[in-house]
Amino acid sequence: MSIPTLQGLQTALSGLLAEQQALDVTGSNITNANTEGYMRETADLQTNLPITIPATNSITGRGAQLGTGVSVGNIARVRNSYLDAQFRTQNSALSNASTQAEVLSQAQSAFNEPSSAGIASQLSTFWSAWTSLADSPTSEAAKDAVVADGQQLARTFNQLSAQLSTISSQASEQYNSLAGPGGEVENYASQIAQLNHQIKLAEEAGQQPNDMLDRRDLLLDKLSSMANITVTEQPDHTDTVTFGDAAKPLVEGATVNWPQALTEKAGGQLGALLGLTGPKGALTAIQTSLDGVAETLAGTVNEHLSTPFFSGKTAATLAVAVTSAEVRASTGKAAGGNEAALAIAALRGGVAEQDYAGLIGQVGSDVRTAKDDQANLQTTVTAIGDQRQAVSGVSLDEEMTNLITFQRGYQASARTLTAMDQMLETLIEHTGTVGL
Repeated sequence: MSIPTLQGLQTALSGLLAEQQALDVTGSNITNANTEGYMRETADLQTNLPITIPATNSITGRGAQLGTGVSVGNIARVRNSYLDAQFRTQNSALSNASTQAEVLSQAQSAFNEPSSAGIASQLSTFWSAWTSLADSPTSEAAKDAVVADGQQLARTFNQLSAQLSTISSQASEQYNSLAGPGGEVENYASQIAQLNHQIKLAEEAGQQPNDMLDRRDLLLDKLSSMANITVTEQPDHTDTVTFGDAAKPLVEGATVNWPQALTEKAGGQLGALLGLTGPKGALTAIQTSLDGVAETLAGTVNEHLSTPFFSGKTAATLAVAVTSAEVRASTGKAAGGNEAALAIAALRGGVAEQDYAGLIGQVGSDVRTAKDDQANLQTTVTAIGDQRQAVSGVSLDEEMTNLITFQRGYQASARTLTAMDQMLETLIEHTGTVGL
Protein backbone atom coordinates (compact mmCIF):
# COMPACT_ATOMS: atom_id res chain seq x y z
CA MET A 1 0.00 0.00 0.00
CA SER A 2 2.82 2.36 0.78
CA ILE A 3 4.15 2.67 -2.76
CA PRO A 4 0.82 3.54 -4.44
CA THR A 5 -0.10 5.89 -1.59
CA LEU A 6 3.16 7.83 -1.69
CA GLN A 7 3.14 7.74 -5.48
CA GLY A 8 -0.27 9.37 -5.39
CA LEU A 9 1.30 12.29 -3.60
CA GLN A 10 3.99 12.56 -6.26
CA THR A 11 1.37 12.34 -9.01
CA ALA A 12 -0.65 15.17 -7.49
CA LEU A 13 2.54 17.18 -7.01
CA SER A 14 3.44 16.70 -10.69
CA GLY A 15 0.07 18.18 -11.60
CA LEU A 16 0.74 21.21 -9.41
CA LEU A 17 4.17 21.78 -10.95
CA ALA A 18 3.00 21.26 -14.54
CA GLU A 19 0.00 23.58 -14.18
CA GLN A 20 2.21 26.17 -12.51
CA GLN A 21 4.67 26.07 -15.42
CA ALA A 22 1.79 26.34 -17.89
CA LEU A 23 0.52 29.35 -15.93
CA ASP A 24 4.01 30.89 -16.12
CA VAL A 25 4.06 30.45 -19.90
CA THR A 26 0.61 32.04 -20.17
CA GLY A 27 1.76 34.92 -18.00
CA SER A 28 4.78 35.43 -20.24
CA ASN A 29 2.52 35.53 -23.30
CA ILE A 30 0.26 38.12 -21.70
CA THR A 31 3.09 40.40 -20.60
CA ASN A 32 4.71 40.21 -24.05
CA ALA A 33 1.51 40.74 -26.03
CA ASN A 34 2.86 44.07 -27.36
CA THR A 35 6.52 43.11 -27.59
CA GLU A 36 7.86 43.45 -31.13
CA GLY A 37 8.90 40.10 -32.60
CA TYR A 38 7.55 38.03 -29.71
CA MET A 39 6.06 34.66 -30.75
CA ARG A 40 3.41 33.01 -28.65
CA GLU A 41 4.59 30.05 -26.57
CA THR A 42 2.77 26.94 -25.48
CA ALA A 43 3.56 24.47 -22.71
CA ASP A 44 3.40 20.96 -24.18
CA LEU A 45 2.15 18.67 -21.40
CA GLN A 46 3.02 14.97 -21.52
CA THR A 47 2.41 11.97 -19.27
CA ASN A 48 5.25 10.71 -17.11
CA LEU A 49 6.52 7.14 -17.44
CA PRO A 50 4.19 4.73 -15.59
CA ILE A 51 5.12 2.32 -12.81
CA THR A 52 4.61 -1.34 -13.64
CA ILE A 53 2.86 -3.34 -10.89
CA PRO A 54 3.03 -7.11 -11.52
CA ALA A 55 0.29 -9.62 -10.55
CA THR A 56 -2.16 -7.27 -8.89
CA ASN A 57 -5.02 -9.74 -9.42
CA SER A 58 -4.80 -13.14 -7.72
CA ILE A 59 -7.45 -14.60 -10.02
CA THR A 60 -6.18 -13.53 -13.44
CA GLY A 61 -2.56 -13.08 -12.46
CA ARG A 62 -2.39 -9.93 -14.52
CA GLY A 63 -0.37 -6.87 -13.59
CA ALA A 64 -1.00 -3.18 -14.30
CA GLN A 65 0.69 0.10 -15.05
CA LEU A 66 0.16 2.96 -12.65
CA GLY A 67 0.27 6.49 -14.03
CA THR A 68 2.77 8.82 -12.41
CA GLY A 69 1.35 12.16 -13.42
CA VAL A 70 2.29 14.87 -15.90
CA SER A 71 5.21 17.10 -16.79
CA VAL A 72 6.00 19.91 -19.25
CA GLY A 73 7.84 18.24 -22.10
CA ASN A 74 8.62 21.41 -24.03
CA ILE A 75 7.86 25.11 -24.18
CA ALA A 76 7.41 25.62 -27.91
CA ARG A 77 7.21 28.74 -30.04
CA VAL A 78 4.16 28.86 -32.29
CA ARG A 79 5.30 29.86 -35.78
CA ASN A 80 4.88 29.10 -39.46
CA SER A 81 8.19 29.08 -41.36
CA TYR A 82 6.40 29.28 -44.72
CA LEU A 83 4.68 32.53 -43.73
CA ASP A 84 8.00 33.85 -42.43
CA ALA A 85 9.64 33.25 -45.82
CA GLN A 86 6.69 34.80 -47.69
CA PHE A 87 6.69 37.86 -45.48
CA ARG A 88 10.40 38.48 -46.00
CA THR A 89 10.13 38.09 -49.77
CA GLN A 90 7.25 40.55 -50.04
CA ASN A 91 8.79 42.90 -47.48
CA SER A 92 11.89 43.17 -49.67
CA ALA A 93 9.76 43.95 -52.72
CA LEU A 94 7.78 46.55 -50.76
CA SER A 95 10.94 48.27 -49.55
CA ASN A 96 12.22 48.35 -53.13
CA ALA A 97 9.02 49.92 -54.47
CA SER A 98 8.76 52.37 -51.55
CA THR A 99 12.32 53.58 -52.10
CA GLN A 100 11.72 54.08 -55.82
CA ALA A 101 8.46 55.92 -55.16
CA GLU A 102 10.11 58.21 -52.61
CA VAL A 103 13.15 59.11 -54.71
CA LEU A 104 11.24 59.50 -57.98
CA SER A 105 8.68 61.71 -56.23
CA GLN A 106 11.55 63.96 -55.15
CA ALA A 107 12.67 64.17 -58.78
CA GLN A 108 9.14 64.94 -59.92
CA SER A 109 8.85 67.73 -57.34
CA ALA A 110 12.11 69.24 -58.60
CA PHE A 111 10.54 69.85 -62.03
CA ASN A 112 7.80 71.95 -60.36
CA GLU A 113 5.35 71.33 -63.17
CA PRO A 114 2.89 72.76 -63.94
CA SER A 115 3.77 76.18 -62.51
CA SER A 116 4.97 79.60 -63.64
CA ALA A 117 8.42 78.71 -62.27
CA GLY A 118 8.67 75.55 -64.37
CA ILE A 119 10.58 75.18 -67.61
CA ALA A 120 7.41 74.73 -69.70
CA SER A 121 6.05 78.14 -68.67
CA GLN A 122 9.44 79.81 -69.08
CA LEU A 123 9.86 78.36 -72.57
CA SER A 124 6.54 79.94 -73.52
CA THR A 125 7.70 83.28 -72.11
CA PHE A 126 10.99 82.98 -74.01
CA TRP A 127 9.23 82.35 -77.34
CA SER A 128 6.93 85.30 -76.67
CA ALA A 129 9.97 87.54 -76.13
CA TRP A 130 11.24 86.64 -79.61
CA THR A 131 7.79 87.35 -81.05
CA SER A 132 7.92 90.81 -79.47
CA LEU A 133 11.39 91.34 -80.92
CA ALA A 134 10.13 90.32 -84.38
CA ASP A 135 7.42 92.95 -84.05
CA SER A 136 9.98 95.61 -82.99
CA PRO A 137 13.39 94.50 -84.35
CA THR A 138 15.23 97.60 -83.16
CA SER A 139 13.59 97.92 -79.75
CA GLU A 140 16.16 97.88 -76.93
CA ALA A 141 13.46 96.89 -74.47
CA ALA A 142 12.56 93.89 -76.63
CA LYS A 143 16.22 92.86 -76.82
CA ASP A 144 16.58 93.21 -73.03
CA ALA A 145 13.51 90.99 -72.57
CA VAL A 146 14.93 88.30 -74.86
CA VAL A 147 18.19 88.20 -72.88
CA ALA A 148 16.47 88.34 -69.47
CA ASP A 149 14.00 85.61 -70.33
CA GLY A 150 16.78 83.50 -71.83
CA GLN A 151 18.90 83.89 -68.70
CA GLN A 152 15.98 82.94 -66.47
CA LEU A 153 15.30 79.86 -68.59
CA ALA A 154 18.96 78.84 -68.48
CA ARG A 155 19.11 79.32 -64.70
CA THR A 156 16.06 77.11 -64.29
CA PHE A 157 17.77 74.39 -66.34
CA ASN A 158 20.90 74.84 -64.19
CA GLN A 159 18.95 74.65 -60.92
CA LEU A 160 16.91 71.65 -62.00
CA SER A 161 20.06 69.80 -63.07
CA ALA A 162 21.68 70.61 -59.72
CA GLN A 163 18.60 69.37 -57.84
CA LEU A 164 18.59 66.09 -59.77
CA SER A 165 22.30 65.67 -59.08
CA THR A 166 21.68 66.28 -55.38
CA ILE A 167 18.89 63.69 -55.29
CA SER A 168 21.17 61.18 -56.99
CA SER A 169 24.04 61.96 -54.61
CA GLN A 170 21.77 61.61 -51.60
CA ALA A 171 20.61 58.21 -52.86
CA SER A 172 24.22 57.11 -53.23
CA GLU A 173 25.07 58.43 -49.77
CA GLN A 174 22.09 56.59 -48.32
CA TYR A 175 23.32 53.35 -49.89
CA ASN A 176 26.80 53.88 -48.46
CA SER A 177 25.34 54.66 -45.04
CA LEU A 178 23.26 51.47 -44.99
CA ALA A 179 25.80 49.13 -46.60
CA GLY A 180 29.05 50.71 -45.43
CA PRO A 181 31.07 50.09 -42.24
CA GLY A 182 28.88 50.40 -39.17
CA GLY A 183 25.72 50.52 -41.30
CA GLU A 184 22.46 48.69 -40.74
CA VAL A 185 23.43 45.69 -42.86
CA GLU A 186 26.61 45.05 -40.88
CA ASN A 187 24.81 45.73 -37.61
CA TYR A 188 21.99 43.27 -38.33
CA ALA A 189 24.41 40.64 -39.64
CA SER A 190 26.64 40.92 -36.56
CA GLN A 191 23.69 40.51 -34.20
CA ILE A 192 22.39 37.50 -36.13
CA ALA A 193 25.83 35.86 -36.08
CA GLN A 194 26.13 36.46 -32.33
CA LEU A 195 22.68 34.97 -31.75
CA ASN A 196 23.63 31.98 -33.91
CA HIS A 197 26.52 31.29 -31.55
CA GLN A 198 24.41 31.71 -28.42
CA ILE A 199 21.57 29.57 -29.77
CA LYS A 200 23.99 26.80 -30.70
CA LEU A 201 25.44 26.76 -27.18
CA ALA A 202 21.97 26.74 -25.62
CA GLU A 203 20.80 23.87 -27.82
CA GLU A 204 23.89 21.86 -27.01
CA ALA A 205 23.12 22.37 -23.32
CA GLY A 206 19.62 21.00 -23.83
CA GLN A 207 17.92 24.38 -23.43
CA GLN A 208 15.15 25.93 -25.55
CA PRO A 209 16.34 29.50 -26.31
CA ASN A 210 12.95 30.88 -27.41
CA ASP A 211 13.73 34.52 -26.63
CA MET A 212 16.93 34.41 -28.69
CA LEU A 213 15.10 32.71 -31.56
CA ASP A 214 12.46 35.46 -31.48
CA ARG A 215 15.16 38.13 -31.57
CA ARG A 216 16.91 36.45 -34.50
CA ASP A 217 13.68 36.19 -36.50
CA LEU A 218 12.93 39.87 -35.86
CA LEU A 219 16.40 40.84 -37.13
CA LEU A 220 15.87 38.69 -40.24
CA ASP A 221 12.58 40.49 -40.89
CA LYS A 222 14.33 43.85 -40.68
CA LEU A 223 17.23 42.67 -42.80
CA SER A 224 14.79 41.60 -45.53
CA SER A 225 13.90 45.25 -46.15
CA MET A 226 17.52 45.91 -47.16
CA ALA A 227 17.66 43.22 -49.88
CA ASN A 228 16.29 39.80 -50.82
CA ILE A 229 17.30 37.19 -48.25
CA THR A 230 17.14 33.41 -48.03
CA VAL A 231 17.38 31.73 -44.63
CA THR A 232 18.55 28.12 -44.28
CA GLU A 233 18.49 26.49 -40.85
CA GLN A 234 21.48 24.24 -40.24
CA PRO A 235 21.53 21.00 -38.17
CA ASP A 236 23.12 22.89 -35.26
CA HIS A 237 20.14 25.33 -35.33
CA THR A 238 22.19 28.22 -36.70
CA ASP A 239 20.88 30.17 -39.69
CA THR A 240 22.80 30.70 -42.93
CA VAL A 241 21.63 33.91 -44.59
CA THR A 242 22.15 34.78 -48.26
CA PHE A 243 21.80 38.49 -49.01
CA GLY A 244 20.77 39.96 -52.35
CA ASP A 245 23.07 38.82 -55.14
CA ALA A 246 26.21 38.83 -52.98
CA ALA A 247 28.73 36.16 -53.93
CA LYS A 248 28.96 34.70 -50.41
CA PRO A 249 26.36 34.24 -47.65
CA LEU A 250 26.07 37.28 -45.44
CA VAL A 251 25.98 35.13 -42.29
CA GLU A 252 27.40 31.64 -41.85
CA GLY A 253 27.13 30.44 -38.28
CA ALA A 254 28.97 33.03 -36.21
CA THR A 255 30.80 34.45 -39.25
CA VAL A 256 29.80 37.63 -41.08
CA ASN A 257 30.91 38.06 -44.72
CA TRP A 258 30.58 41.79 -45.30
CA PRO A 259 31.14 44.08 -47.17
CA GLN A 260 30.37 42.55 -50.57
CA ALA A 261 29.41 43.97 -53.95
CA LEU A 262 25.72 44.17 -54.84
CA THR A 263 23.79 45.16 -57.95
CA GLU A 264 20.26 46.42 -58.47
CA LYS A 265 19.19 42.76 -58.69
CA ALA A 266 19.78 42.54 -54.93
CA GLY A 267 16.25 43.83 -54.40
CA GLY A 268 15.04 45.68 -51.35
CA GLN A 269 16.06 49.21 -50.47
CA LEU A 270 19.69 48.72 -51.48
CA GLY A 271 18.77 47.29 -54.88
CA ALA A 272 16.45 50.23 -55.52
CA LEU A 273 19.11 52.79 -54.60
CA LEU A 274 21.64 51.10 -56.88
CA GLY A 275 19.12 50.85 -59.69
CA LEU A 276 18.09 54.49 -59.47
CA THR A 277 21.64 55.84 -59.57
CA GLY A 278 23.24 53.30 -61.91
CA PRO A 279 24.30 54.01 -65.51
CA LYS A 280 20.90 52.83 -66.75
CA GLY A 281 18.96 53.97 -63.71
CA ALA A 282 15.89 56.19 -63.65
CA LEU A 283 17.68 59.23 -62.18
CA THR A 284 20.46 58.91 -64.74
CA ALA A 285 17.90 58.63 -67.54
CA ILE A 286 16.06 61.73 -66.31
CA GLN A 287 19.28 63.75 -66.18
CA THR A 288 20.29 62.53 -69.64
CA SER A 289 16.90 63.46 -71.09
CA LEU A 290 17.03 66.91 -69.50
CA ASP A 291 20.51 67.44 -70.99
CA GLY A 292 19.05 66.43 -74.35
CA VAL A 293 16.32 69.05 -74.06
CA ALA A 294 18.89 71.74 -73.18
CA GLU A 295 21.12 70.75 -76.11
CA THR A 296 18.17 70.75 -78.53
CA LEU A 297 17.03 74.14 -77.27
CA ALA A 298 20.45 75.68 -77.68
CA GLY A 299 21.00 74.11 -81.09
CA THR A 300 17.63 75.05 -82.60
CA VAL A 301 17.90 78.66 -81.39
CA ASN A 302 21.55 79.14 -82.37
CA GLU A 303 21.10 77.78 -85.90
CA HIS A 304 19.00 80.84 -86.78
CA LEU A 305 21.57 83.37 -85.57
CA SER A 306 24.98 84.44 -86.78
CA THR A 307 26.13 84.87 -83.16
CA PRO A 308 25.14 81.96 -80.92
CA PHE A 309 22.59 82.98 -78.29
CA PHE A 310 23.17 80.01 -75.97
CA SER A 311 26.36 78.33 -74.86
CA GLY A 312 26.65 74.93 -73.26
CA LYS A 313 25.22 71.57 -74.32
CA THR A 314 23.86 70.26 -71.00
CA ALA A 315 21.28 71.47 -68.51
CA ALA A 316 24.04 72.24 -66.03
CA THR A 317 26.08 74.35 -68.47
CA LEU A 318 23.33 76.09 -70.46
CA ALA A 319 23.85 79.87 -70.42
CA VAL A 320 23.09 83.00 -72.47
CA ALA A 321 26.24 83.88 -74.42
CA VAL A 322 25.31 87.39 -75.64
CA THR A 323 24.42 90.78 -74.23
CA SER A 324 21.39 92.84 -75.17
CA ALA A 325 23.55 94.94 -77.51
CA GLU A 326 24.56 91.77 -79.41
CA VAL A 327 21.03 90.50 -79.96
CA ARG A 328 19.86 90.69 -83.59
CA ALA A 329 16.42 90.00 -84.99
CA SER A 330 17.98 89.30 -88.39
CA THR A 331 21.12 87.70 -89.73
CA GLY A 332 21.28 90.33 -92.48
CA LYS A 333 22.98 93.70 -92.26
CA ALA A 334 19.93 95.75 -93.19
CA ALA A 335 18.21 97.43 -90.24
CA GLY A 336 14.68 96.33 -89.47
CA GLY A 337 15.03 92.71 -90.57
CA ASN A 338 13.24 90.16 -88.38
CA GLU A 339 13.45 86.77 -90.09
CA ALA A 340 15.69 85.30 -87.37
CA ALA A 341 13.35 86.42 -84.57
CA LEU A 342 10.36 85.03 -86.46
CA ALA A 343 12.14 81.70 -87.01
CA ILE A 344 13.02 81.40 -83.32
CA ALA A 345 9.50 82.41 -82.24
CA ALA A 346 8.20 79.66 -84.53
CA LEU A 347 10.09 77.09 -82.45
CA ARG A 348 7.21 77.25 -79.95
CA GLY A 349 5.82 73.73 -79.66
CA GLY A 350 8.85 72.35 -81.51
CA VAL A 351 11.26 69.53 -80.74
CA ALA A 352 12.65 70.99 -77.50
CA GLU A 353 9.20 71.48 -75.99
CA GLN A 354 7.99 68.10 -77.22
CA ASP A 355 11.02 66.38 -75.71
CA TYR A 356 10.49 68.20 -72.44
CA ALA A 357 6.80 67.29 -72.34
CA GLY A 358 7.75 63.68 -73.02
CA LEU A 359 10.25 63.79 -70.15
CA ILE A 360 7.62 65.16 -67.74
CA GLY A 361 5.20 62.47 -68.87
CA GLN A 362 7.80 59.72 -68.36
CA VAL A 363 8.69 60.94 -64.87
CA GLY A 364 5.02 61.06 -63.94
CA SER A 365 4.47 57.57 -65.32
CA ASP A 366 7.45 56.20 -63.38
CA VAL A 367 6.16 57.75 -60.16
CA ARG A 368 2.65 56.40 -60.68
CA THR A 369 4.00 52.91 -61.40
CA ALA A 370 6.20 52.94 -58.30
CA LYS A 371 3.37 54.19 -56.10
CA ASP A 372 0.95 51.61 -57.51
CA ASP A 373 3.50 48.86 -56.84
CA GLN A 374 4.02 50.22 -53.35
CA ALA A 375 0.28 50.24 -52.59
CA ASN A 376 -0.25 46.71 -53.96
CA LEU A 377 2.74 45.29 -52.10
CA GLN A 378 1.71 47.04 -48.89
CA THR A 379 -1.63 45.26 -49.10
CA THR A 380 0.14 41.93 -49.61
CA VAL A 381 2.61 42.47 -46.77
CA THR A 382 -0.20 43.54 -44.44
CA ALA A 383 -2.22 40.43 -45.32
CA ILE A 384 0.73 38.09 -44.71
CA GLY A 385 1.56 39.96 -41.51
CA ASP A 386 -2.01 39.44 -40.31
CA GLN A 387 -1.71 35.73 -41.08
CA ARG A 388 1.53 35.53 -39.12
CA GLN A 389 -0.07 37.39 -36.25
CA ALA A 390 -3.02 34.99 -36.26
CA VAL A 391 -0.57 32.08 -35.93
CA SER A 392 2.20 33.51 -33.75
CA GLY A 393 0.68 36.55 -32.11
CA VAL A 394 -0.76 36.68 -28.63
CA SER A 395 -4.54 36.76 -28.28
CA LEU A 396 -5.38 38.12 -24.84
CA ASP A 397 -8.82 36.50 -24.95
CA GLU A 398 -7.26 33.09 -25.64
CA GLU A 399 -4.61 33.58 -22.98
CA MET A 400 -7.22 34.55 -20.38
CA THR A 401 -9.09 31.35 -21.20
CA ASN A 402 -5.87 29.36 -20.80
CA LEU A 403 -5.22 31.17 -17.54
CA ILE A 404 -8.51 29.98 -16.11
CA THR A 405 -7.97 26.44 -17.48
CA PHE A 406 -4.54 26.07 -15.88
CA GLN A 407 -5.74 27.72 -12.68
CA ARG A 408 -8.54 25.17 -12.39
CA GLY A 409 -6.09 22.37 -13.13
CA TYR A 410 -3.80 23.63 -10.38
CA GLN A 411 -6.71 23.82 -7.94
CA ALA A 412 -7.79 20.26 -8.84
CA SER A 413 -4.28 18.91 -8.26
CA ALA A 414 -4.13 20.76 -4.97
CA ARG A 415 -7.48 19.27 -3.99
CA THR A 416 -6.18 15.80 -4.87
CA LEU A 417 -3.11 16.40 -2.74
CA THR A 418 -5.32 17.54 0.16
CA ALA A 419 -7.55 14.46 -0.16
CA MET A 420 -4.59 12.11 -0.10
CA ASP A 421 -3.15 13.96 2.87
CA GLN A 422 -6.42 13.46 4.72
CA MET A 423 -6.41 9.75 3.82
CA LEU A 424 -2.89 9.38 5.20
CA GLU A 425 -3.86 11.29 8.32
CA THR A 426 -6.81 8.94 8.85
CA LEU A 427 -4.61 5.91 8.28
CA ILE A 428 -2.03 7.13 10.77
CA GLU A 429 -4.60 7.96 13.41
CA HIS A 430 -6.15 4.47 13.27
CA THR A 431 -3.13 2.26 12.72
CA GLY A 432 -0.18 4.26 13.87
CA THR A 433 2.99 4.21 11.85
CA VAL A 434 3.10 0.47 11.35
CA GLY A 435 1.24 0.55 8.07
CA LEU A 436 3.89 2.78 6.66
